[in-house]
Amino acid sequence: MSKGVILSSVSGERTTDYAALGFCGLSDGQLKCRLFHLTGAVRRIMELHRRFPNRGFMLEDYYVKPSTIDRVRSSWLAPQIESYLEWLQAHGYSRLVVYRRLPLLFHFAEFAQKKGCGDVASCKVYIKEFASKWLERHEAHAKTATALRKHSIDAECGVRQMLQLACKEPVTRNRRRRPFPLESAVPGFAEYLRGERGFAEGTIRNYRRHLSEFAQYLSQTGVTCFSQLSPPVLAAFVEHTPKMAPRTRRDLCCHLRVLLRFCHREGITSRDLSGVVGTPQIYRLDDVPRSISWDEVRRMLEAVERRTIRGRRDYAILLLLVTYGLRAHEVAKLILDDVDWKRERLQVLARKAGHATAYPLAGVVAEAIIDYLKHGRPKTEDRHLFLPHLRATSSDLCRGRVVQCGALPSQGWDSSTQAGIAHASAYLCPTSDRR
Repeated sequence: MSKGVILSSVSGERTTDYAALGFCGLSDGQLKCRLFHLTGAVRRIMELHRRFPNRGFMLEDYYVKPSTIDRVRSSWLAPQIESYLEWLQAHGYSRLVVYRRLPLLFHFAEFAQKKGCGDVASCKVYIKEFASKWLERHEAHAKTATALRKHSIDAECGVRQMLQLACKEPVTRNRRRRPFPLESAVPGFAEYLRGERGFAEGTIRNYRRHLSEFAQYLSQTGVTCFSQLSPPVLAAFVEHTPKMAPRTRRDLCCHLRVLLRFCHREGITSRDLSGVVGTPQIYRLDDVPRSISWDEVRRMLEAVERRTIRGRRDYAILLLLVTYGLRAHEVAKLILDDVDWKRERLQVLARKAGHATAYPLAGVVAEAIIDYLKHGRPKTEDRHLFLPHLRATSSDLCRGRVVQCGALPSQGWDSSTQAGIAHASAYLCPTSDRR
């Protein structure tokens, strides 16, 4: 199918002005995918307009409690507040701005009413006084200078804009959109990300953040143009970036390579330097600990509530994991006959590669199993040693339940330790040390 035929199915007429549509340089397959998402978005927008033809800003879109909505609408400036919030929404302000400014405007209405204001025009003289009192109230809770600046902008600018809109005056915006990083050195890169690559705005924000760090680094090192870039400069930037998580550093390197390839394509750099920036290797489950310490084992066992049925079962399972280094599926497949009480042995038949192992039955493990059998295990004909909690008619305990038992929360445990405790317990110490 040709590109002209595809476009005619969307617009109703044949056209080949792909550059105007942002489809320049796309293959037939990419064009089909782009047009598929475009037509779907248009259908959803048309459906919303059909269902809600005159629907503007609504407080119900932002607040759930009816009491909060009734409190806002009971204010004497409620029509002006809702009109202003609708103006924010129409001009592309984020939902976070609405959440921050709505309580502020409500408090300003109460403040102006206490000052004896009877109309909107008379409220203008109290903007700075209200802003100073609002900052005094929130200054102690602002952890950074940026947070304090946001309070100042919301307090003064938000109230001023609302009153200007209510008085039908030109509404002034106090902020200008920041230019894209390195826009003067690499013109057209932002349009390349949006149009040619088709990235979402969230992805472009990540590019903005990482390229801002790169621009700041170039300014500190004295690099004024991209022709001065070299492999040592790029390698030093990647190595000396602020503390980042491994996946964040990987994204930074990917974004930098895209920028360098674009620079080479546009002739800004004489050679392609993208190959100089390596990609950190990220492996799945690489944050799972290889082993855990005995202090962590003690804290884990102390966290179990042994007065409950589930706690007695979990305590016995955890002791089997840390004492013998069993795997989750090995614990789940244990049956009553595997515990030889006369010879004080524990037989594990369902091991890897079909092997079977017999261990001496440790006293602390035997006591925990006995406590569970007497005061926790439901009476059933099922021969499995451990059964799901309050499900006596079920079959054996699945492997996932055992892993959950090994990830019991306790104070001072991080998420990576909790996630891998059932596996890492197999590497506590050699088997001879556990006997």
